[in-house]
Amino acid sequence: MTQKRFGEALTNWIAPRRPDATVLEGRYARLERLEERHAHALFRANADSDAIWDYLPYGPFASEVGYMRWVKDMAGQADPYFYAVIDAANGHPGGVMSYLRIAPESGSIELGHINLAPGLQRSRAATEAMMLMIGWAFDAGYRRFEWKCDALNIPSRRAAERLGLSYEGTFRQATVYKGRNRDTAWFAAIDKDWPALSEAYAAWLAPGNFDAEGRQIERLSDLTQLVRVSSDPVLAAL
Repeated sequence: MTQKRFGEALTNWIAPRRPDATVLEGRYARLERLEERHAHALFRANADSDAIWDYLPYGPFASEVGYMRWVKDMAGQADPYFYAVIDAANGHPGGVMSYLRIAPESGSIELGHINLAPGLQRSRAATEAMMLMIGWAFDAGYRRFEWKCDALNIPSRRAAERLGLSYEGTFRQATVYKGRNRDTAWFAAIDKDWPALSEAYAAWLAPGNFDAEGRQIERLSDLTQLVRVSSDPVLAAL
């Protein structure tokens, strides 16, 4: 076999724009650019559990004033680019998530800072919110969509794989936060994965995929399984 000297030439590729969508609208979720007006509802929703902050470098917040200050600081930033997640069923903000490590010059973008209040977790709205962010990135022309998390954060690893992102390895002693070591697990999808992922997302989100009690009929992980080029060995061993 002849060894290639160079990677594929990207003769027609154009670097995408930076995130600029103020609203991303779905069937079950609406993402609005994070603003101070979201802070009160988010703080109240977050009060149900301090555990939602375990794997984030900030929080929990002892007072609403402290949380409002954090929202104000984050709201105007270009990277990370934060959204408030609105549950279409009740119109209330129930979480935040952001684009970060935005690199249009290489076509790479990451989803992170995911913080969902207990009332929004494990809901169609939460899953669709992530799908909307993945979809916007690939539709805008990004080549690579990344997801990184503390290697001990099993729910985050499950979420990444469920969305069809492929496991790419674990970076040992990648960073320190809250005085603790963090090994970081990496997941990603690339633009060649997007057509199949898009079809899988549409099939899962279809109203007919849920019974009268709102339970999924076909699991998202089953729909995305064939798209992943590698699976998480830690999840396989559980």
